[in-house]
Amino acid sequence: MSNPFSPPPYAELHCLSSFSFLRGASDPELLVERALALDYRALAITDECSMAGVVRAHTRIKRLTAAAQEQARATGRLAPDQELPALLHLIMGSEFLVRDEAGHPLFKLVLLARNALGYGQICQLITTLRRACAVKGRYHLSWPQLQPHQLDECLLLLLPLRECSEAQHQAQADWLLRHFQGRAWLGVTLLRELDDELWLQRLQALAEASSLPLLACGDVHMHVRSRKPLQDALTAIRLGRPIAACGHALQANAERHLRSRIKLAQLYPPALLAQTVVVAGQCLFNLAELRYQYPDEVVPAGATPASHLRRLTYEGAARRWPAGIPARHRQQIEHELALIAEKRYEHYFLTVADIVTHARSLPQPILCQGRGSAANSVVCFCLHISAVDPDRSQLLFERFISRERDEPPDIDVDFEHERREEVIQYLYRKYGRERAALAATVISYRPRSALRDIGRALDLDQALVERLARDHNGWSTEVLPPERLQALQAELGLDPADARLQQLLSLSRQLLGMPRHLSQHVGGFVLTRGPLSQLVPIENAAMPDRTVIEWDKDDLDSLNLMKVDVLALGMLSALR
Repeated sequence: MSNPFSPPPYAELHCLSSFSFLRGASDPELLVERALALDYRALAITDECSMAGVVRAHTRIKRLTAAAQEQARATGRLAPDQELPALLHLIMGSEFLVRDEAGHPLFKLVLLARNALGYGQICQLITTLRRACAVKGRYHLSWPQLQPHQLDECLLLLLPLRECSEAQHQAQADWLLRHFQGRAWLGVTLLRELDDELWLQRLQALAEASSLPLLACGDVHMHVRSRKPLQDALTAIRLGRPIAACGHALQANAERHLRSRIKLAQLYPPALLAQTVVVAGQCLFNLAELRYQYPDEVVPAGATPASHLRRLTYEGAARRWPAGIPARHRQQIEHELALIAEKRYEHYFLTVADIVTHARSLPQPILCQGRGSAANSVVCFCLHISAVDPDRSQLLFERFISRERDEPPDIDVDFEHERREEVIQYLYRKYGRERAALAATVISYRPRSALRDIGRALDLDQALVERLARDHNGWSTEVLPPERLQALQAELGLDPADARLQQLLSLSRQLLGMPRHLSQHVGGFVLTRGPLSQLVPIENAAMPDRTVIEWDKDDLDSLNLMKVDVLALGMLSALR
């Protein structure tokens, strides 16, 4: 029997993380932990036109669940053959600002994936918008661009803007009902503003006139209210002016955090809170469902990946040992091929071999060489990916691929740095922009950049901020550790009680490690059989003729997705 005094269940369906760059003030991991502490039924990570933060939230839930499961088994509360369900239901989604033809904001739209198809549709929309924009990291979505048939496996939350007219709200609700009936809601965000009661009445009237249900949304930007000063600083950094000059661009209060269910029950009618759980119950997609499939081009017709890899391996072995393959090497080849087949990594080896073969088959061959743990593989040696002769070394294949570690292989191949672009463009030509892209690198705040950006946001003396920033080197991991701070205070005559100095240190330390923007990996390619944009969104890189996905190598590893590393080495150019 439920406790009549307990607050109603709630699922937060509109939440931005720090991967809504310079908008969200909390990392996905912190949002997950806070939602768990508040006993939410579900949490949707809905970064603006992005899926960049969802893997980190997913990974954090997996690790917390695994730790709870281990503890439960140790205390006898869980049988050894039982597994705990995920501690928190994570929902994949994204927020979009929809504009009119003139570029004026009309409403916000939150898309939630109810299954794998819906997730792919959201990723495809993000890709289309990001790739169509000439400015990296931005997008433009006008109302006519929204094609209902391309979102038929998504749930939609329309968040009207308070400044729009009643006629505009009615037109938006009519459109939503006409195209998305049964899977669309009007989102109500109440943030303890002066007109909250009137706003709720307006939306209730709109819901009655349009027959669309209402639900509660938090428009969350931070996990706890104490992050509000950092959120203000991020707004100032994004706008390029001091906090004091940001005016109404700053949030009016600190209510855009994950609030307790008791506080939410005091603000929202019970039916609006109940609808959040109804919506969450329809969103069944989990990132663990993603199934990565390698391209088929590397396998000729009539062959299987295993048979083709075996043939290429033994053809290469015959070239390596013209007098005959030594018995111990043949045995090692069979051992490696068996494990590769068991893990279904044949396509990966064939893809890397194809790239190396292409580079060496050009009229002016490109020097290339595999390195790293791949040098422990006789198969890589036979495919001419690596040149480490097993007769001259003690190979340990399990350093490269291990049944126990269950990690995808990682073959690093270096090419002449002046000609690597030829190899990159070969991959784009062969697989197309729809199926090939570079992995991302998340550029995060380091001590220097954190101090400089926060210093500008606080409008502090730039000479002083620069002096403090230069006290760190590129490998510093802390913002002014106590011993250095004391030395600098004595050297520069700083007042330890100065509130602005304390704020600079506090905000810089909070900002440290948070993502600033996405860049491109030095050469890690993700290649797929089907459209890559239905697995992860793709956007234009800063460099011309390059595209990049929104996940970095750690995200790919977390989901057991493989990448092909096409790297550059200046020494190979020097040898040339």
